[in-house]
Formats: sequence, structure tokens, C-alpha cells
Amino acid sequence: MKKNNLYRKWILTYILLIIAAMMVFPIVFTLSNSFMTEKEVSHYYPSENEIPQDSNVHKENFVHLKLIPEQFSFEQYKGFFDKKQSFFEGEQSNMKFYGNSALMVFPIILGQLIVASLAAYVFGKLKFKGRDTLFLVYMITMLMPFQVTLVPNYLIADKLGIINSFEAIIFPGIFGAFGVFMLRQFILTIPYSYIEAAKIDGAGHFSIFIKIILPLIRPGLAALIVLLFADYWNMVEQPLIFLDDLSKFPLSLYLSRITQEARGIGFAASVLYMAPMILLFGFAKKYLIKGIQLSGAKD
Repeated sequence: MKKNNLYRKWILTYILLIIAAMMVFPIVFTLSNSFMTEKEVSHYYPSENEIPQDSNVHKENFVHLKLIPEQFSFEQYKGFFDKKQSFFEGEQSNMKFYGNSALMVFPIILGQLIVASLAAYVFGKLKFKGRDTLFLVYMITMLMPFQVTLVPNYLIADKLGIINSFEAIIFPGIFGAFGVFMLRQFILTIPYSYIEAAKIDGAGHFSIFIKIILPLIRPGLAALIVLLFADYWNMVEQPLIFLDDLSKFPLSLYLSRITQEARGIGFAASVLYMAPMILLFGFAKKYLIKGIQLSGAKD
């Protein structure tokens, strides 16, 4: 029995290692290719226009992947930061689109942290008639895909006159239901005796929220930041629908244009695009794991 358990453990370990390698490979591949020269990238990943008519390349059904650069170079990164290498009408820095992403994502995260934590406290610790029914209705919106709420969100944004502005993306993001659900699960783990003791000392709901609730749900807030950043940093549909001006596009949309016109710089841009998410996950992974564990708490 012990040998069988040991074999199963080793088999499971190897399977998990293979899965992990498959997940990590695209990141390693993009990083290594970002240090190639543009000439080397064009050689291994030619576009349709660069393939000679008499070549056999188009007859092959696979792509040649190059993992280790023949010549280590920062040429692609220099090209990304060079205004002359901009792939937008006029001379604008590619970093502008990096900034656009930040200007959309950070207000959404900050706003949702405030709104979600307050709403979660109300749903988790305040007792009033119809609370659970209201929370259930609120949670139904979390089950709806973006496409279902797209039309009403667009009509409201149009009435408010914020189409083609960051606000059309920020406001719907701030009032997302997921953060409320997650933080409520954290708040449910806090004993109600803490709140009763604070009330005996004369504390109001605002003091209880600031001095008791927020310090105790910090792991949940950290986990929510990571999840929200991953979701909205990678958003495509929202800016594609609500923004008409290409100069306001986030980097998530602009990457396709870079890749079409200069694949080498596209690799560098992809690395810079992934870097904040990887760094954030590295610093906050323990909070994320704890947050996922505690979010399954029961009433």
C-alpha cells in the first residue's frame, strides 16, 4: 500500500510539473524572443508578405519556434520606447497606451475596494428586512456575462455623455458584484461579538468598519486587488465598445497593432504588458491563496 501511494504521489507530481511547464512556456518563450534582433525575429516568424512565392514555408503546417536568441539584444525594448517606432497615427510614444491601461485599471480597483467593502459590511453584519433576498438579487448580476449588460451600460453611458471616455469603462467596473461577494465571505468569518463589544464602548458603524472590519479583512482586500487587476488589465471588450478614439486604447488592444507591424517590438511590448501582473502576483500570492480559501466560508 505504501509503495502504491508513493507511485501515485510521483505520478501526480510529474503530471503537475508537465502542466506547470505548459503554463510557463508561453511566458518564457515571449521573454526570450523579446531579446532577439528584429532581423532574427523576421527570419523565424515571417509575415505572409515576407515569404517568397517559391518558398516551401507556406506548405508547412507548423511554426518554427526559436527559444534561445542567437544574438542577445535590447533592440526591441529600445524600439518600444522610441517615439519614431510608434504604430499610431502621428508621433506618439507607445508608453501612452501603457498609461491608458493604468488610468482605467487603478480607479476601478480603488473605487471597487471602497464600494465593495462598504456593501459587504452591510450585507455581512447589518440586520434588516430583506437583506438576504437583496443580496441574492445583487449576486445574480455577477452571473451575467459582460455581453448581457453591454447594451444597458452603453445606453446609460450615452445618456451621461461619457462615450469615448475612460469614465464609460471605470464606472461600471467600480460597481462590480464580485468584490462584494468575496469580501462579504471574509466579513462573515469575523465574530459578531467584536461588533457588540465595540457598540458597548459607544462606537458607531463607521468606527466599527474602519477600526475593526478593515484591519481584519486585509488579506481579502489584497486578494481582491490581484483578481481585479488581472481582470481589468486584460480587458478587451469594454474599451473596444466604449472607446472610438484609438489614442485612448489600452495596451491590451494596442498590442495587436504592434505585433502586426513589428513582431519583435511586439514581443517586448508583451513582456512589459505581463510584467505588472507577474510582479503583483509574486508579492501578493499568499494573500490571494488565503483570500480564495476564506471566500468559501459559510454563514
